[in-house]
Amino acid sequence: MSGCGCQFHEALDNLAHPTSVIKDAEALAAEAFGAENAFFIVGGTSAAVQGMVMSVCKRGDKIIMPRNVHISAINALVLCGAVPVYVNPGTNDQLGIALGMTAADVQSAIEANPDAKAVFVNNPTYYGICSDLAAIITIAHAHGMKVLADEAHGTHFYFGEGLPPAAMRLGADMAAISMHKTGGSLTQSSLLLSRGINPGHIRQTLCLTQTTSASYLLMVSLDISRRNLALRGQEIFARVLELAEYARTEINKIGGYYAYSTELTADPAVHAFDRTKLSIYTRNIGLAGIEVYDILRDEYDIQIEFGDIGNILAIISVGDNELMVERLVSALYEIKRRYAKDPSGMLNTEYITPQVVLPPQEAFYGQHRFVPLGESSGKTAAEFVMCYPPGIPVLAPGERITDQIIDYIAYAAEKGCLLTGTEDITLNTIKIVEG
Repeated sequence: MSGCGCQFHEALDNLAHPTSVIKDAEALAAEAFGAENAFFIVGGTSAAVQGMVMSVCKRGDKIIMPRNVHISAINALVLCGAVPVYVNPGTNDQLGIALGMTAADVQSAIEANPDAKAVFVNNPTYYGICSDLAAIITIAHAHGMKVLADEAHGTHFYFGEGLPPAAMRLGADMAAISMHKTGGSLTQSSLLLSRGINPGHIRQTLCLTQTTSASYLLMVSLDISRRNLALRGQEIFARVLELAEYARTEINKIGGYYAYSTELTADPAVHAFDRTKLSIYTRNIGLAGIEVYDILRDEYDIQIEFGDIGNILAIISVGDNELMVERLVSALYEIKRRYAKDPSGMLNTEYITPQVVLPPQEAFYGQHRFVPLGESSGKTAAEFVMCYPPGIPVLAPGERITDQIIDYIAYAAEKGCLLTGTEDITLNTIKIVEG
């Protein structure tokens, strides 16, 4: 076979420099999601979040964000050297979970840090909670700051009715979309959406961390899923919402469990709630969320999204049906009947307010040493500690280790949470900043 193969390469295209079929598919995705530009991501939404942050922030730049972000957002700070200005989210004392940021708190953070480059927002959180994104966008743009939305759990916002508003429709500058979570594409395939930012710069930034050997299988799944959502999205998510509402009603009838919903919007830190999320508080039956998660998987062959100290999350999506929902409800009934116990003495907090000592990059790359975890209180962490999923750090590089954090880690380990992020996988020791 002779020749340069130019036509062959044009037909396949190149994700790092799209000129034909990938370019066309990304344009269709941008149109479907109401963005100026869309970028196919084959490294999961973690890569999209990192690309989003690194496209607008460089070393020393400030970025305003809630502390209950996914590890990928803080990893981006480690990579590029940007400095976080954390806005503590509201908390629900009953459920023990972090909520959203209030617009007033964001306003205060912006006024105290007028040189910040961007505001980062979860839309929604893992639990389905949304901040007042429209107000935050208005405030940030009035001060010349970009708004970056982590919509890993919000793909359906763009296609469903009666759901919280989608970031790009509200005027956000960038949004990271997990198509594989609720959009029906293959795991590890995502989108990065943008408006008003040089697309060449964004693609160049993505190339810093994204593979040069992009999976065409993942890209094809993105394109097929986009088409399916564009044509049938409203129908699909109307059905998803119906199933979620039915499941929530039936689970609450069991007693002991609390499948929460829009009643949380009475709190000013909750602007909206994603009703497709089946978030369930389990502590009142004497079981941690992770314990219920494990029982569902091991004894009932039901795999849900995650379990933490006090909650479980089941994501109802494109592939689910009535039978699957009935199986989940029945399993939860049986788990309560067989395993319920006195909840006295159980831990009931997921969010611990951080004490930031150093920027993440400085702590991660600085001089360090290892100490026993039990002797680390008061020291500055040089690595992450988190339960995965959901992948929200309990401790991030540059934050002070406290007795509360040590107790939380011990409790989470006892209940069966998968603790990750540390160099010592046993977590007997932890890496701290020297000095």
